[in-house]
Amino acid sequence: MNNCGLYTDFYEITMSQAFFLSGKGNSQVSFDYFYRTNPFGGGYLIFAGLSDAIELVKRFNFSEEDIAFLAEKGIDSRFLDYLRDFKFQGDIYSMKEGEIAFPRVPIMRIEGNIIECQLIETLLLNILNYESLIATKTFRITQAARGRNIIDFGIRRAHGTGAVQASKAAIIGGAVATSNVYAAKRYNLEVSGTMAHSWVQSFQDEYEAFKVFSDIHPDNCILLVDTYNTLRSGLPNAIKLANELKAQGRKIKGIRLDSGDLSYLSRKARKMLDDAGHQDIIITASNQLNEHVIKSLLEQDARIDAFGVGTEMITGKPDSSLDGVYKLAECDGISRMKVSENIEKVTLPGAKKVVRYYDHDGMFYRDAIVKRSEKVEDIKEIFHPSVDYKKTTVEALQSEELQKHVMSKGEILIDLPSAKESHEYLMERSKQLPSEHYRFISPHIYKVGLSLKLKQERDNFLNNL
Repeated sequence: MNNCGLYTDFYEITMSQAFFLSGKGNSQVSFDYFYRTNPFGGGYLIFAGLSDAIELVKRFNFSEEDIAFLAEKGIDSRFLDYLRDFKFQGDIYSMKEGEIAFPRVPIMRIEGNIIECQLIETLLLNILNYESLIATKTFRITQAARGRNIIDFGIRRAHGTGAVQASKAAIIGGAVATSNVYAAKRYNLEVSGTMAHSWVQSFQDEYEAFKVFSDIHPDNCILLVDTYNTLRSGLPNAIKLANELKAQGRKIKGIRLDSGDLSYLSRKARKMLDDAGHQDIIITASNQLNEHVIKSLLEQDARIDAFGVGTEMITGKPDSSLDGVYKLAECDGISRMKVSENIEKVTLPGAKKVVRYYDHDGMFYRDAIVKRSEKVEDIKEIFHPSVDYKKTTVEALQSEELQKHVMSKGEILIDLPSAKESHEYLMERSKQLPSEHYRFISPHIYKVGLSLKLKQERDNFLNNL
């Protein structure tokens, strides 16, 4: 996508035109990107999509074909002349890709003139919301799998070409490989896949199907054993082949179960394989899996070594979307605030930054939202966002500012991380989040506070309405 200026909602164009024609186009603003509610009833979010997002922001411009299209839609020629030379020249501050984030905490701060910051809103929301959702879902699945490999099987159930970004996000979240060949090439991911039922059905004999496949793929042969009858046909034929190959100094890598009672079948399969002397043959399972099913299977002592997960992981089921939002916080040095009767839609005023505090064991303790101008060393206490008497002393705690300067005047400042690098960062951070936040049912709520100055500014704004 060389020119992605049209990767937006039309109201971003119409508003930006109005800013331009009214003389407000050079107003300097600060926007926050954050989300309101943890997905999947969980206790956190895995932030993903940064590298894709800022790459596209850098390429956010308009071709002559784009200009002609907008002219047909009634956009003023004077604004079209402005768009011909458009390039985002603002600044972006962001948490690292793979960071663990929490509701209402600004993940990203975008600064620049009001037109350029408005035009990239839709692009950022589209990419960050989706990739973060899938990375979070995948991470939950890996938690349930207790160290067993998770493989992304989701492309055929994904929402169109979003499957490409979703497969990358799945790797960030913890999948070890993907069946998505396009995504594997684009993002340098591990690719995985062996056979489907159609391979077995194309032969008159199941054993012959297995033998031919193993001859063609001697180093990565995983046999799908449930085309006809798992225990009476598929496994006996797989074991027969494995015995023959073992005599030749060769072996099959594993079998895959794709239907039936996976707990029962995996235990039976493990015993049959072990009794035949094939303890090294792994068992992979697929078929409508999610974190809850996998957790249940392992609680039933299922003998499964790896899971292929598709639909529910790649679509973010059951949530299907993240409620990430992009809100104006400051305009020409004046704090702005969205007020609503719905408390969850009230925003915090002014340009802000995020500080994470750690306890004496190096574990996540509190996140603080503070004014951009504040010095962290001057903050002694942070305050509950809505309960006046609740506060926490943070003076003696180790702290870290989470938003890093990733784009300056439209130029990318960081080396864009690979999916693997972002996953490695996530794994290091995940060791610092206390275990009570990982519960699938009623996870502990991570505490977020406001600096005194930010709280006072918000309260003064509300009191003067």
